[in-house]
Amino acid sequence: MRRAAVFFGMLILAATALVSASNASAGSGMPVIGTASQPVGHYQFCRRNPAKCAPNATRAIVGLTQATWEVLNAVNVTANTMIEPQTDEEIYGVTELWTYPGAKGDCEDYVLSKQRSLEKAGLPASALLITVVRQKDGSGHAVLTVRTTQGDYVLDNLDDRILPWEATEYTYLKRQSQADAGRWVTIEDSRDVLVGSVR
Repeated sequence: MRRAAVFFGMLILAATALVSASNASAGSGMPVIGTASQPVGHYQFCRRNPAKCAPNATRAIVGLTQATWEVLNAVNVTANTMIEPQTDEEIYGVTELWTYPGAKGDCEDYVLSKQRSLEKAGLPASALLITVVRQKDGSGHAVLTVRTTQGDYVLDNLDDRILPWEATEYTYLKRQSQADAGRWVTIEDSRDVLVGSVR
Protein backbone atom coordinates (compact mmCIF):
# COMPACT_ATOMS: atom_id res chain seq x y z
CA MET A 1 0.00 0.00 0.00
CA ARG A 2 2.79 2.40 0.94
CA ARG A 3 4.63 1.50 -2.29
CA ALA A 4 1.54 2.38 -4.34
CA ALA A 5 1.20 5.71 -2.54
CA VAL A 6 4.84 6.52 -3.24
CA PHE A 7 4.36 5.52 -6.87
CA PHE A 8 1.40 7.82 -7.43
CA GLY A 9 3.13 10.59 -5.52
CA MET A 10 6.09 10.27 -7.87
CA LEU A 11 3.74 10.32 -10.87
CA ILE A 12 2.25 13.63 -9.76
CA LEU A 13 5.63 15.12 -8.92
CA ALA A 14 7.18 14.09 -12.22
CA ALA A 15 4.21 15.26 -14.25
CA THR A 16 4.37 18.75 -12.78
CA ALA A 17 8.12 19.16 -12.47
CA LEU A 18 9.47 18.10 -15.85
CA VAL A 19 9.50 19.79 -19.25
CA SER A 20 6.19 20.17 -21.08
CA ALA A 21 5.34 18.64 -24.45
CA SER A 22 5.25 22.06 -26.08
CA ASN A 23 8.91 22.55 -25.11
CA ALA A 24 10.05 19.14 -26.35
CA SER A 25 12.11 19.46 -29.50
CA ALA A 26 10.59 17.44 -32.32
CA GLY A 27 12.70 14.62 -33.66
CA SER A 28 12.44 12.05 -36.42
CA GLY A 29 11.68 8.36 -36.65
CA MET A 30 14.46 5.78 -36.58
CA PRO A 31 15.11 4.31 -40.03
CA VAL A 32 14.69 0.53 -39.89
CA ILE A 33 15.77 -2.03 -42.47
CA GLY A 34 15.04 -5.73 -42.65
CA THR A 35 14.81 -8.21 -39.83
CA ALA A 36 17.16 -8.66 -36.89
CA SER A 37 17.83 -11.53 -34.52
CA GLN A 38 15.74 -11.58 -31.38
CA PRO A 39 17.87 -11.14 -28.23
CA VAL A 40 18.11 -14.40 -26.29
CA GLY A 41 16.76 -12.72 -23.15
CA HIS A 42 13.70 -11.49 -25.04
CA TYR A 43 13.16 -14.91 -26.63
CA GLN A 44 13.09 -16.48 -23.16
CA PHE A 45 10.80 -13.70 -21.89
CA CYS A 46 8.41 -14.44 -24.77
CA ARG A 47 8.39 -18.15 -23.93
CA ARG A 48 7.20 -17.21 -20.43
CA ASN A 49 4.87 -14.39 -21.58
CA PRO A 50 3.54 -15.30 -25.05
CA ALA A 51 0.73 -12.74 -24.91
CA LYS A 52 3.34 -9.96 -24.68
CA CYS A 53 5.06 -11.11 -27.88
CA ALA A 54 2.17 -11.41 -30.32
CA PRO A 55 1.48 -9.62 -33.61
CA ASN A 56 -0.04 -6.14 -33.22
CA ALA A 57 -3.38 -5.38 -34.87
CA THR A 58 -2.19 -1.90 -35.88
CA ARG A 59 1.06 0.08 -36.06
CA ALA A 60 0.14 3.03 -33.90
CA ILE A 61 2.00 6.28 -33.35
CA VAL A 62 1.35 8.21 -30.13
CA GLY A 63 0.01 11.74 -30.42
CA LEU A 64 2.47 13.78 -28.36
CA THR A 65 0.07 15.96 -26.37
CA GLN A 66 0.80 17.71 -23.09
CA ALA A 67 -1.03 14.97 -21.21
CA THR A 68 0.90 12.20 -22.97
CA TRP A 69 4.22 13.94 -22.32
CA GLU A 70 3.40 14.14 -18.61
CA VAL A 71 2.57 10.42 -18.52
CA LEU A 72 5.84 9.54 -20.28
CA ASN A 73 7.86 11.64 -17.87
CA ALA A 74 6.04 10.32 -14.84
CA VAL A 75 6.53 6.68 -15.79
CA ASN A 76 10.19 7.23 -16.69
CA VAL A 77 11.13 9.04 -13.48
CA THR A 78 9.08 6.73 -11.28
CA ALA A 79 10.74 3.57 -12.61
CA ASN A 80 14.19 5.17 -12.50
CA THR A 81 13.61 6.19 -8.88
CA MET A 82 11.91 3.09 -7.50
CA ILE A 83 14.00 0.34 -9.11
CA GLU A 84 17.52 -0.15 -7.80
CA PRO A 85 20.00 -0.99 -10.58
CA GLN A 86 21.56 -4.43 -10.20
CA THR A 87 22.71 -7.08 -12.65
CA ASP A 88 20.87 -10.34 -13.27
CA GLU A 89 23.88 -12.11 -11.80
CA GLU A 90 23.49 -10.16 -8.55
CA ILE A 91 19.72 -10.63 -8.37
CA TYR A 92 19.10 -14.10 -9.81
CA GLY A 93 22.54 -15.68 -10.11
CA VAL A 94 22.25 -15.98 -13.91
CA THR A 95 23.91 -14.06 -16.73
CA GLU A 96 20.73 -12.88 -18.45
CA LEU A 97 17.07 -12.81 -17.41
CA TRP A 98 14.55 -10.39 -18.88
CA THR A 99 11.67 -10.00 -16.46
CA TYR A 100 9.36 -7.53 -14.76
CA PRO A 101 11.36 -6.19 -11.83
CA GLY A 102 10.54 -5.89 -8.18
CA ALA A 103 12.68 -3.45 -6.24
CA LYS A 104 15.80 -4.27 -8.31
CA GLY A 105 16.56 -4.77 -11.98
CA ASP A 106 18.87 -4.20 -14.91
CA CYS A 107 18.29 -2.12 -18.05
CA GLU A 108 15.95 -4.61 -19.76
CA ASP A 109 13.87 -4.87 -16.60
CA TYR A 110 13.45 -1.09 -16.46
CA VAL A 111 12.30 -1.16 -20.08
CA LEU A 112 9.77 -3.93 -19.46
CA SER A 113 8.43 -2.08 -16.40
CA LYS A 114 8.01 1.19 -18.33
CA GLN A 115 6.46 -0.59 -21.30
CA ARG A 116 3.88 -2.26 -19.04
CA SER A 117 3.10 0.96 -17.14
CA LEU A 118 2.58 2.94 -20.35
CA GLU A 119 0.32 0.23 -21.77
CA LYS A 120 -1.73 0.37 -18.57
CA ALA A 121 -1.94 4.16 -19.03
CA GLY A 122 -3.57 3.58 -22.42
CA LEU A 123 -0.67 3.95 -24.86
CA PRO A 124 -0.67 1.43 -27.72
CA ALA A 125 1.75 -1.49 -27.40
CA SER A 126 2.91 -1.14 -31.02
CA ALA A 127 4.36 2.31 -30.24
CA LEU A 128 6.35 1.10 -27.18
CA LEU A 129 9.38 -0.75 -28.47
CA ILE A 130 12.27 -2.38 -26.61
CA THR A 131 15.46 -1.15 -28.29
CA VAL A 132 19.05 -2.40 -28.11
CA VAL A 133 21.84 0.18 -28.34
CA ARG A 134 25.61 0.36 -27.98
CA GLN A 135 27.01 2.80 -25.43
CA LYS A 136 30.07 4.98 -26.07
CA ASP A 137 32.28 2.48 -24.23
CA GLY A 138 31.07 -0.31 -26.53
CA SER A 139 28.84 -2.07 -24.00
CA GLY A 140 25.29 -3.09 -24.77
CA HIS A 141 22.25 -1.38 -23.24
CA ALA A 142 18.46 -1.41 -23.61
CA VAL A 143 16.08 1.55 -23.73
CA LEU A 144 12.40 2.02 -24.51
CA THR A 145 11.54 3.78 -27.77
CA VAL A 146 8.18 5.55 -27.94
CA ARG A 147 7.00 6.28 -31.49
CA THR A 148 5.22 9.66 -31.54
CA THR A 149 3.89 12.20 -34.00
CA GLN A 150 6.99 14.28 -33.23
CA GLY A 151 9.50 11.48 -33.78
CA ASP A 152 10.93 8.62 -31.75
CA TYR A 153 11.72 9.39 -28.10
CA VAL A 154 13.82 7.35 -25.69
CA LEU A 155 13.10 6.44 -22.07
CA ASP A 156 16.33 5.43 -20.39
CA ASN A 157 17.16 4.25 -16.86
CA LEU A 158 20.48 6.14 -17.10
CA ASP A 159 18.80 9.51 -17.75
CA ASP A 160 15.58 10.98 -16.36
CA ARG A 161 15.27 13.20 -19.42
CA ILE A 162 13.25 11.92 -22.36
CA LEU A 163 15.22 12.70 -25.51
CA PRO A 164 14.69 12.34 -29.25
CA TRP A 165 16.65 9.24 -30.26
CA GLU A 166 19.03 11.22 -32.45
CA ALA A 167 19.93 13.53 -29.53
CA THR A 168 21.46 10.65 -27.55
CA GLU A 169 25.04 9.39 -27.80
CA TYR A 170 24.08 5.76 -28.35
CA THR A 171 24.49 3.76 -31.52
CA TYR A 172 21.13 2.15 -32.26
CA LEU A 173 21.27 -1.50 -33.31
CA LYS A 174 17.81 -3.09 -33.31
CA ARG A 175 14.35 -2.93 -31.80
CA GLN A 176 11.04 -4.73 -31.62
CA SER A 177 8.98 -4.65 -34.79
CA GLN A 178 5.89 -2.46 -34.68
CA ALA A 179 4.02 -5.19 -36.51
CA ASP A 180 4.92 -8.04 -34.16
CA ALA A 181 6.21 -7.69 -30.58
CA GLY A 182 8.00 -11.04 -30.87
CA ARG A 183 10.04 -10.00 -33.91
CA TRP A 184 12.92 -7.54 -34.27
CA VAL A 185 14.14 -5.15 -36.96
CA THR A 186 17.54 -3.61 -37.69
CA ILE A 187 18.01 0.13 -37.11
CA GLU A 188 20.03 1.95 -39.77
CA ASP A 189 21.86 4.43 -37.56
CA SER A 190 24.00 6.51 -39.92
CA ARG A 191 24.58 9.37 -37.48
CA ASP A 192 28.18 10.37 -36.78
CA VAL A 193 28.42 9.17 -33.17
CA LEU A 194 31.76 8.46 -31.52
CA VAL A 195 31.58 5.06 -29.82
CA GLY A 196 34.06 2.61 -28.38
CA SER A 197 34.83 -0.67 -30.08
CA VAL A 198 32.51 -3.62 -29.42
CA ARG A 199 35.55 -5.91 -29.20
